[in-house]
Amino acid sequence: TVTILRSDCETGGCPDSIQNIRKRTSPRLGPSHHGSKPTRNIAAIKCCDTAVTKNLSIDAVQLSRDLIRCDSVTPKDGGALDVLQAALESLGFKCERLAFSEPDHAEVKNLYARLGTEAPNFCFAGHTDVVPVGARDAWTADPFGAEVRDGVLYGRGASDMKSAIAAFISATAATLSAANGKLAGSISFLITGDEEGEAVNGTRKVLEWMQENGETIDACLVGEPTNPMRLGEMIKIGRRGSVNAAIMVAGTQGHVAYPDLADNPVPKLIGMLDALLSEPLDSGTDHFQASRVEITTIDVGNAATNVIPASASAKFNIRFNDLHTSQSIIKWIGERLKSVPGEYELTTHITGEAFLTPPGQLSDIIAGAVRDSLGIEPELSTNGGTSDARFIKDYAPVAEFGLVGQTMHKVDERIAIADIEALTDIYSRVLAKYFGL
Repeated sequence: TVTILRSDCETGGCPDSIQNIRKRTSPRLGPSHHGSKPTRNIAAIKCCDTAVTKNLSIDAVQLSRDLIRCDSVTPKDGGALDVLQAALESLGFKCERLAFSEPDHAEVKNLYARLGTEAPNFCFAGHTDVVPVGARDAWTADPFGAEVRDGVLYGRGASDMKSAIAAFISATAATLSAANGKLAGSISFLITGDEEGEAVNGTRKVLEWMQENGETIDACLVGEPTNPMRLGEMIKIGRRGSVNAAIMVAGTQGHVAYPDLADNPVPKLIGMLDALLSEPLDSGTDHFQASRVEITTIDVGNAATNVIPASASAKFNIRFNDLHTSQSIIKWIGERLKSVPGEYELTTHITGEAFLTPPGQLSDIIAGAVRDSLGIEPELSTNGGTSDARFIKDYAPVAEFGLVGQTMHKVDERIAIADIEALTDIYSRVLAKYFGL
């Protein structure tokens, strides 16, 4: 059985800026797979006229706008991968469309593209999916309109992270032009549509597919918005691990005037939470902040003032450094809870392990590119949330550097045009340094 992965242009999902791609699509079909195996489609799509010119020059700002115009709220693609594939194939990349699905999880489209067959393979990783727009009426611009106003590009994904993808493609075009199309190695792109969601059918499965098909990457740059306030401030060389947990303490419901006839679970829960918070997990390391427990909710569900509740529950998150693993954190939680009398139920969910790419060649190259372009010495950091770098670190050295994240996930998400252009220059310098150009 062969399943055709039709492009969003063919199904009416593309914005006006890329409607002309449909007329230029010539699908070549691969076999269909189910479960953890991908359905593959390699589509020969010529370049999108608005972003690509014949002299291997790609306008990063225009390509950013083309991508933002795609409504790609997780797990939708909205035509974003069509736009990327068009640009990449114009540069000679071979593109693989990889669609993964699992029971109870939406199918997600992904893209792996590679130019060259030799090592080393420098990979850029990112995501085209975005978070929901939230209160649309609160936006001063169409979230998918890609409006440019006073030198600023507005739209969902402008900061996180469609513009960074566009910048790296533009930088790749400039690098190929400077090298006359000849590199001592390969450049690849790993682009997912499942980073902002459950991350079940995205980067992790693409990496597994790559391994199964003999695709090896030697270094990876993830284009997440790593800079808090201004471009060039921060490179991420690792991330903290994360464990979510929920406690439920059962009691016996009763009248508050007769506590001896009831069993109040609330004091027990408070004692357990205090046991988690009273002693720090650690004081941090050279590259990581101290691990922290953060209570996110306490719930009783009791609206009455004269009733002792039957149960009480709480949820919390622990962000931990590389002194711990998820399993050692879960063991520590159990030990702390058992120090308080009372029966409880504990459930945990691991969202990522702590990891560190020690300062070295990759971070030196990125920092040098930032320094040469902006005159700024970036901080090497591990703070912030999780990213798909947590999957990539098992396959290659990985670091993260992208745009300013001040407005990511917010109403009126936006980025300065000057920052997109500067990031393109930085990425060009990264590639030049990596390949010795």
